[in-house]
Amino acid sequence: MYRLLRAARQPVTYSRWLHLCMPILAEALWLFIAPEAPWAPLLLAVPVALMPWMRQAEGKQARFLLTPDEDPAGSGISTAKSTLWVDRWRTLLWVEIRLVFSAIATPLSAWLLMLTTELVVIACGRSAESDAILPVDPPAWAAALLAPLPLVVLLALVVGMGELITAIARRLLGPSAAERVSELEARTEQLLERTRIARELHDSIGHALTVAVVQAGAARAAGDPEFTERALAAIEDTGRAALEDLERVLIVLRESSQRPSQRPTLAEADRLLESARASGAVVDAQLSGALEKLPGPVTREGYRILQEALTNVLRHCGPVPVRVRVEMSEDSLDLEVTNPLPKRSAFMSGSGTGLRGMRERAALLGGETETGPFDGSWRVRARLPLQRIR
Repeated sequence: MYRLLRAARQPVTYSRWLHLCMPILAEALWLFIAPEAPWAPLLLAVPVALMPWMRQAEGKQARFLLTPDEDPAGSGISTAKSTLWVDRWRTLLWVEIRLVFSAIATPLSAWLLMLTTELVVIACGRSAESDAILPVDPPAWAAALLAPLPLVVLLALVVGMGELITAIARRLLGPSAAERVSELEARTEQLLERTRIARELHDSIGHALTVAVVQAGAARAAGDPEFTERALAAIEDTGRAALEDLERVLIVLRESSQRPSQRPTLAEADRLLESARASGAVVDAQLSGALEKLPGPVTREGYRILQEALTNVLRHCGPVPVRVRVEMSEDSLDLEVTNPLPKRSAFMSGSGTGLRGMRERAALLGGETETGPFDGSWRVRARLPLQRIR
């Protein structure tokens, strides 16, 4: 009983009632044309329900009236046109069931409302009409007690049939298998894009901040105006590059249809090496091969891996000797960064965001990344295949 009383206060109860009764308008119109064939609307609905747009119209109406308080994306009711015949047949079955429900719910609703009116009339001391629904005239006090009963039955009918027709709508008008796959692909693409943007921000902004902190600390400790001038120039250059990277990422966030363009490549690796040297690190670099001819995905991800490796060195070890090897062969791009073992265990655990990002970048291209102690040093080694990319 409490559930019925609560349902009486909810707008969705009456919107579902309206949804149940709406098809009776078409049935009533047909009865004026051919009253001897009340079943004809079920046949006439077949060609209409098979139209592709019918599923869209029924889906929008079901969302608006059956699930008005729910999130449209989570209502389980599709508003797309029928693209496959299986969707058309499901729409046809839905329309036929809806006509049957309307033929049941509307007359019952009208009968119960008329019965309530008749009982109220009798309770007020008037006699029932000659065509009254009740076979006998109850006493006024009995009519007053019985008057709310048809309304309770009507409310239970509306709530029960409303929940049932909503469940049927989710079943027959719900997304098809193809639509679910398409939605899953879109969500996966969105998550991958968000992950890639997070990596871009972490690598570019993290590198710039690390260089700025190291340069500022070194300049303060040195107390040399000339060194301070060089440090400020390095901080300015690194900050300007970070701002350009940030602007590219913000363009993607503002306009989802665009992708970052003019991202740095390994052909610009000298900029990273000079930035590390300006921070006090002694960089022994050896770059071999035509790096400017690398495929776009490989050269861009290779740049970010090298950037993150150098950032980790400056962040966790400071200005220490660094050995950088970048070699392009016919089949792969090999990248290796070696530095003295750091003292911080968090860096050596290999569980940091930057190390995980390097592994993810390599894995997306079918390559691999190794990080950890090697021969008394800390080594980052990445191998990116070229054959499958080409």
